[in-house]
Amino acid sequence: QVQLVESGGGLVQAGGSLRLSCAASGRTFSSYTMGWFRQAPGKERDIVAAISWSGGSTYYADSVKGRFTISRDDAKNTVYLQMNSLKPEDTAVYYCAAQLFSTPRTVQQDKYYRSWGQGTQVTVSS
Repeated sequence: QVQLVESGGGLVQAGGSLRLSCAASGRTFSSYTMGWFRQAPGKERDIVAAISWSGGSTYYADSVKGRFTISRDDAKNTVYLQMNSLKPEDTAVYYCAAQLFSTPRTVQQDKYYRSWGQGTQVTVSS
């Protein structure tokens, strides 16, 4: 397994941008599909975006398509989430997670991710 540490969260006004980073430990980072999830108070944890181990395939939730971009740098063992045009409804704790042997179905479901970070708070004010 890999250990994951998120950073980059904070308070931003609506329309602003943030970039989240997730640093992974371990030499097998490049083998993992990486996902970003978020959980708002009183709500379930939902997928935001995911990127395949090769970086050649990405998935985005409909609510963030065109605004968020997921990317990875395997040389730095880091996955990023660039968030633009932020809205108050994007307010949540954001988690990164790692999954091996993913499929287009499993990348969307948190139960298939085995490693999780501690989360970083993103707050968007109106």
